[in-house]
Amino acid sequence: MSSDDPSEAPDAPAKAPPLEPPEAAADEAPTARASRPLGTTLPSATDADTAREPEPVRQGPGNTLVMEEGPSDFIQGAKRTLVSEDGPSEPERPPDVRVEHVRLVPEIGSGDGSVERPIEVSASKPKDQARVQGPGRAQAAPSANGPTKRGRWKRILKIALLAVLAVLLAGVLGVVLMVRHYESDLPSVAKLKKGYAPPQVTRILASDGSSLANVFTQRRTVVKVSSIPGHVKLAFLAAEDAHFYEHEGLNYFGMLRALFANLRAGKTVQGGSTITQQVVKNLLLDSARTYRRKARETILARRLEQHLTKDEIFGLYLNHIYLGHGRYGVEEASRYFFGKKTKELTVAEAALLAGLVASPERYSPRRAPKKALARRRYVIGQMLKKGFVTQKLHDSVVDAPLRIAPASDGESKLAPEVVSHVKKQLKILVGERAIIGGFTVHTTIDPAFQAAARKAVRAGLDGYAKRQKLAPPYTLKQRKVWGKPFEGTPRRHGIYVGRVVGTDDATGTIRVRIGSVTGAVHLTQEERYNPKHVKPSDFVGPEASLRVRLVGDPSTENPALRLELGPQAALVAIDPRSRHIKALIGSYEALSGGLNRALQAKRQPGSAFKPFVYGYALHSRLLTPATVLQVPAKGGGTEPLRLRMSIATSNNSGAQQVLKKVGPANVVRWAQSCGIESPMKPDISLALGAYEVTPRELANAYATYASGGEYATPVLITKIVGPDGKEVRLPEVPPKRRVMEPAEAYLITSIMSSVVTDGTAKRAKALGRPVAGKTGTTNKAKDAWFSGFTSELVATVWVGYDDAHPLGWGEQGAVTALPTWVDFMRSAHKGRPVTQFARPAGIVTAKIDPVTGLLPYDGQGDAIEEQFLEGTLPSTHAEVPAPDAGVDAGSDDAGADDDAGPAAPAPDAGAAPPASAVPSAAPPQPIPSNEPPPF
Repeated sequence: MSSDDPSEAPDAPAKAPPLEPPEAAADEAPTARASRPLGTTLPSATDADTAREPEPVRQGPGNTLVMEEGPSDFIQGAKRTLVSEDGPSEPERPPDVRVEHVRLVPEIGSGDGSVERPIEVSASKPKDQARVQGPGRAQAAPSANGPTKRGRWKRILKIALLAVLAVLLAGVLGVVLMVRHYESDLPSVAKLKKGYAPPQVTRILASDGSSLANVFTQRRTVVKVSSIPGHVKLAFLAAEDAHFYEHEGLNYFGMLRALFANLRAGKTVQGGSTITQQVVKNLLLDSARTYRRKARETILARRLEQHLTKDEIFGLYLNHIYLGHGRYGVEEASRYFFGKKTKELTVAEAALLAGLVASPERYSPRRAPKKALARRRYVIGQMLKKGFVTQKLHDSVVDAPLRIAPASDGESKLAPEVVSHVKKQLKILVGERAIIGGFTVHTTIDPAFQAAARKAVRAGLDGYAKRQKLAPPYTLKQRKVWGKPFEGTPRRHGIYVGRVVGTDDATGTIRVRIGSVTGAVHLTQEERYNPKHVKPSDFVGPEASLRVRLVGDPSTENPALRLELGPQAALVAIDPRSRHIKALIGSYEALSGGLNRALQAKRQPGSAFKPFVYGYALHSRLLTPATVLQVPAKGGGTEPLRLRMSIATSNNSGAQQVLKKVGPANVVRWAQSCGIESPMKPDISLALGAYEVTPRELANAYATYASGGEYATPVLITKIVGPDGKEVRLPEVPPKRRVMEPAEAYLITSIMSSVVTDGTAKRAKALGRPVAGKTGTTNKAKDAWFSGFTSELVATVWVGYDDAHPLGWGEQGAVTALPTWVDFMRSAHKGRPVTQFARPAGIVTAKIDPVTGLLPYDGQGDAIEEQFLEGTLPSTHAEVPAPDAGVDAGSDDAGADDDAGPAAPAPDAGAAPPASAVPSAAPPQPIPSNEPPPF
């Protein structure tokens, strides 16, 4: 049956037939529905017959196909009208092809408008499939043999394009959602714009600029990117990110390349991060290898590029990157590997540092020089490839020899006591910023003086050990110098005499029982007492007594012990003019963070305090160097002793007489005005130095005499420069103030010189230059001192056990402390010319009778010279002695009685000096009431 006959069309088909050519329709059964002529209006989608789907395409008159659209095509619910008209004649169109237009008419009330879509239908051959063109393309009519191959491919292509579009849209949506998810809690990059403040090295310097210590949490020194040479920057760019100044924070090609390389290898073998991404990872994120961190890193990299310039980002990178051996940033790495600053690096050295970034420990020139050179060659090759260097420069450096500076951590064991003190002061001044670091602290320590002081202290303590026979092997079950072994329950940090109960050479330990606790001494940690590194079984014998400190918890099993076989010492040296502390020793061991006895240990000065008793006596004009005191004689009764010789021989009775004469309260104020800061009471024990002081304050008080009578605050820190290059404001130092007249200071210095020339400190004459000072020994020789000075330097030495245990038989200031002082001062003055104490105006020299202190009688042959303040000369002459009467004035070198303990007060009859020896017209001078400020 022909499909050209409208009467043969079905009346109401249940389902629209597939698109077919006319030949195929002829074989179909007749339909009950008549075809509608062109121009008729289809029923509305709201009519009852909308349940039946219209034919999409039917045969029109002649060689024409008419297309209809159902409700689901294009616009649902609209009335549709099919309009046919001939298309324009075109030479290339086959003669049997006509153009049909589908005109869609909106529903009533929706406005007047229509859309026409031209369709081109080819029906020249029965098997050809109709081709529909235009935006309103209808489904092509299938042939009798099914869709053509070309139609199938077009359908597949269409589906593929739609799928790709869907995937792209899903991807974009996924990216948007991922960014929203990960950017919710991202750190801010604004802080990097405001200021970069990473942990840095704090450098503590000696007076000559040499390093005493580097203090840090991260070993880094920040330098300005503008100060870094261009070839250093290019080396790092060539090694890590040659296109850094071209991209906007992300190198997409590099990221994909790294992804494929890692997938192929099955592990991470290549990184695709730019310098910007590395800065984000190091400064804002952690280094965990997770997709979350990578996503956050990518987002932050773009943000960082928007907030900071390229140079700022590159500067952060160069200062923050880790380059091995605990060094961060190019400056610290340059100092460590080459012993120079970044601005001094050569091209080859810069390339070697740049090569470390990939694997700092693997390519370290200290651990693997061959690998380091191979990596350096690669970086230099990259510099040539990227056009950063010329071929000529490349050839000249690619095979340059590797020159590495000697390994050094920049630390000095010269002055750990100073380092600990500086750290405490820095925290007081800048607070928590001290932890971040980046400061440069300039101190007054003279490295040569400090080294000499350390050597002298150790030699002095080793000398004590020899005198007391404290050397391995320790086999005695009891030593007199230590006393009996301890019985009872020990406390932590206490010092006790214990008994050896066993040794273990394999572990290097000695087991010692102290009362109810048994602990272990690790002999490998006892360098002071075991310098020859003998094994425990050779160091001690069974049941031998040892003096130890309980450093571990006594409630635990086998707590740690440390040997305390000998005493400790402290030394402080001060320039009397500037008050700069030139040397400061607080222990034998030189341990950072340990007890700094020079600044922290308060001990009784003994007779070393007497210069302040005698000093005020001269200042007050109540006494003179020629004043005669009546002191107990060795055979009983009393004997005369001039004031000069009283201090020279360290006579306790004479000092007590002077204290009573001038008043203890006046002496307290005088000592405070000179620089003694520790509390004192105005009682008779002042004469014996019973109130505790630190070595540093005693040395500075002596410096008041050495400086000509001016007090000044001692200085250890002269300047602190912060990470920003600005100086930190130090506590205001009070100006110098005059405590006494220069003539008074000179006269006190003069009588202290007699301690060296004629008294207890004769060993100091070995210096071969004028020296003034005073020995000091406390009761039972628990403390030994010598404090003295030349015209250029003041030094104080203290020796004693930390628990105030007696030093032992024969130990006193002149024996235990003075040798250390002499050794140090000899080194400190080496090569310096001999200078005398400057004699100011106001000093008068006159001859006196050595027995009475009065002016000599006419023709006296044994008269001696003495110095006086103007207006204090004796006014009378000594009487001519009777024939053969003789006077035994006692020995001028009677020796010190520092270690004899407090002497009984002298009888009242002998307390006052002869009236003729003291000027009656000179009133006491007022004592300054303002006390020295704290250090």
